[in-house]
Amino acid sequence: MRKLRWGVLGAANIAIKAVIPAIQAGETGIVAAIASRSLAKAQSVAAELGIAKAYGSYEDLLCDPDIDAIYNPLPNHLHMPMTLDAIRNDKPVLCEKPIALTAEEAMQIASASRTSGVLVAEAFMVRHHPQWQMVRELVQAGRIGTALAIQTIFSYYLDDPANVRNQKAIGGGGLYDVGCYAINTARFVFDGEPERVIGLFDQDETFQTDRMMSGLAEFSAHRHLTFTCATQLSLCQKVTVLGTQGRVDIAIPFNAPTDTPTTITIDDGRDLTGGGREIVEINAANQYGLQCDAFARAVLAGTPLPTGLDDAVANMKVIDAFFRSNRSNSWEKP
Repeated sequence: MRKLRWGVLGAANIAIKAVIPAIQAGETGIVAAIASRSLAKAQSVAAELGIAKAYGSYEDLLCDPDIDAIYNPLPNHLHMPMTLDAIRNDKPVLCEKPIALTAEEAMQIASASRTSGVLVAEAFMVRHHPQWQMVRELVQAGRIGTALAIQTIFSYYLDDPANVRNQKAIGGGGLYDVGCYAINTARFVFDGEPERVIGLFDQDETFQTDRMMSGLAEFSAHRHLTFTCATQLSLCQKVTVLGTQGRVDIAIPFNAPTDTPTTITIDDGRDLTGGGREIVEINAANQYGLQCDAFARAVLAGTPLPTGLDDAVANMKVIDAFFRSNRSNSWEKP
């Protein structure tokens, strides 16, 4: 199988620091071009990372016949329009999360992908990491009895007004940026969709973004997700899956290191001092590389993707419902 020739839209940190190096280190693809609205910036990143082509417009990259697929890590408000532009240019797209700003936008992408036959996927890299796959398998196998509750925290502190995460007009805020992971992974572990949700939002008076948000989602069979996400709290990531006969804790659930092993802890709950605790070490894995390899195989060899656009639409429906809950001060159905 030949290597997939990637084109990257923009010079986002996640592209420069994580995804481009992951593609370059893998065996399924090469980063052949990068585009920025500033040609000088594109040229600088291309020189730094050894990328052959640099463009001063996204449109020029999308029209390049030598590019096989697009990685779209642009600010959230550009996920839908630039992904649709790529589809129109017959370019498959791996689009960063959230795939759009609303479920309606996500459905437009899904419709365009189906109609054109051009592959599109949402970049939730965590689902590709072995630790999350193991947690899902443990839950489905009944290792902790019946899993009934997931508790998640995902927070960091960022008060730079120039950062895209603090700009409401382009899709900033905690729920879009990190709360989406809590929703996505709970749906993955529970293998289902929430039936109703309610959220509590704290809005930054200057940025008008949700700087802290806590959510409660009820799944079938009285299963609960509770989570807090924040852009102005201490750096923290925690996930606990609680069952009737034990629990699973994920040490670094979302930004797992690529060069050191990760751990999950399985505790049968016999006491509070660790008497029933088992720590499982999981080999180091580059979840970005695994994600890009899966996408490349799907484009080049037709290998089915583990997660499709129906899942992306479903995740956006839950996010929409949380935002509606903030306005209605009541439970909302996705």
